[in-house]
Amino acid sequence: MARFLAELAATHSVAAAARVVGMSRQSAYRLKARLRDQPFDLAWEAAVQSGYDALHQAALDRALNGIEVPVHHKGELVGTRRHYDERLTMFLLSARNRHFVPLEAVSRAARQEWSGYFAELLVRVRAGLAMPDREREWRDEQDALDAELGSPWGDPEEGDT
Repeated sequence: MARFLAELAATHSVAAAARVVGMSRQSAYRLKARLRDQPFDLAWEAAVQSGYDALHQAALDRALNGIEVPVHHKGELVGTRRHYDERLTMFLLSARNRHFVPLEAVSRAARQEWSGYFAELLVRVRAGLAMPDREREWRDEQDALDAELGSPWGDPEEGDT
């Protein structure tokens, strides 16, 4: 289970992580469902969230800093220019404002609740430890918040995340 989770965090693909450990994608999802609210399930969610966090940061960087595009003249490279994708910028702004939650607060919460939490959950999975009540309460609070606000990224179980 720990190897699957490490692969999931690295690849952000359930199918790829399952292949590495010799199981099917469907078996992985069944295991996740069977271990609901246990360290494996929560570590899975943290691994998936880390992918969205990385994607968000990369998109934000491109929106803020643009990308270098080569400029050619008569087949020869003569320089570069910086290109800014206004559609990406508008999407990020609309996602930020969808629930009227400041992006800074979401990023801080994501770092506190997912990034540092993944390592702790992976240790619990490797050791076969159950969830203490404190962590179950945290999960219940997260579920209530998700139900109230929804997720701007959709349901990770509906695709091959």
